[in-house]
Amino acid sequence: MKASRVNDPKTIVSWCMFDWANSAFTTLVVTFVYSTYFTQAIAPDQVTGTALWSRAVGASGILIALLSPILGAAADRGSRRKQFLAASTAACVLATAALTFVKPGPDHAVALALLLFVVANVGFEVGMVFYNAFLPSIASPDRIGRVSGWGWGVGYVGGLLCLIVALVGFVQPEEPWFGLSRAEGFNVRATNLLVAFWFALFSLPLFVFLREESAPGRRWNVGETFREIRQTLRQVRRYREVAKFLLARMIYNDGLVTVWAFGGIYAAGTFGMPLSEVIVFGIVLNVVAGLGALLFGFVDDKIGSKKTVMITLAALGSAVLLAVWAPTKTWLWVAGFLIGIFGGPNQAASRSFMGRIVPERHRAEFFGFYAFSGKITSFLGPLILGAVAQAAGSQRAGVATVFGFFLMGAILLATVREEPPSAP
Repeated sequence: MKASRVNDPKTIVSWCMFDWANSAFTTLVVTFVYSTYFTQAIAPDQVTGTALWSRAVGASGILIALLSPILGAAADRGSRRKQFLAASTAACVLATAALTFVKPGPDHAVALALLLFVVANVGFEVGMVFYNAFLPSIASPDRIGRVSGWGWGVGYVGGLLCLIVALVGFVQPEEPWFGLSRAEGFNVRATNLLVAFWFALFSLPLFVFLREESAPGRRWNVGETFREIRQTLRQVRRYREVAKFLLARMIYNDGLVTVWAFGGIYAAGTFGMPLSEVIVFGIVLNVVAGLGALLFGFVDDKIGSKKTVMITLAALGSAVLLAVWAPTKTWLWVAGFLIGIFGGPNQAASRSFMGRIVPERHRAEFFGFYAFSGKITSFLGPLILGAVAQAAGSQRAGVATVFGFFLMGAILLATVREEPPSAP
């Protein structure tokens, strides 16, 4: 099978549509709807729910960190990125749909809901390893920043539209669409079915139109995969800028993961927002995040990925401090606006930065380590937030810990040079 042509419009649109598809999961399940519903309806109380949700995010982070480099190397060796992406997508879709049927009340409800969330989140994040690895092969170096930004921007629009559908069709009306019952919050839980359908449907263009070059004679075997990982680890000193970048991203991404995972929970628990208002909050954040990712894609290509990421880290750190201090919901909205408009560009510019400095022959494997760097300590942010919030009896105290991740990540990133790899 021939590979897709670089800068081919149909290929790029198909690739971006996967961001449109999967953003429904992060927007509705992880950040604004199901996470809030879990802390309010399934967990014993909101503070305990915050701690339990933090542990589930942390557990999935550990699993993602362990699996990503292995599966990335396996996909590189067998040229089977699309197959691996299809399997991980299916896992996320099925586990998300199953969340619909976990009722509040039974003794097993908390454990089952968290287990299904962990499976879905692992499927989503592992899939991003293979998805991101396609970026350098579909966009030329002078366009990789804007294409990455387009992906994030389109993703935020997709998440936004799915969130609007959830609000007007499932959560807000007295008679939800499709005759869904409001008893035991089934109309809210049914938003998981919406997410599963959305993800499955809109991911199809990628699997139909994006072509992957075959590699005859390169078959996947477990032993060879581990040998390649060990070799990459031994050679990482040859790619010092990549290694330093991955370390910096490991830290600042912890902060971003934590912000997205607890935004809705914080708005509902500390500021008393009802679920419908949390969803409106999420809609606004997705609008500005999409605009930010699209606009900063051009900034990325103009001033470079590193400068773009540094700007976003300064803004995100300031937004977190503002959210902690915020005496009213109005100030929380301002902080949320800043997080939205700079959070998307941070992720997009980080991805394009990796695409610019990664060695070509190790794309999926290095993007596996990219996911690894984003997840190996990603359990720390949520766990620290949950532990501090539980110990202090205050979500504000927990959220304050996020600032340190942005600050430390920025300090380390300042030492990284933006340059193509010098080793083959």
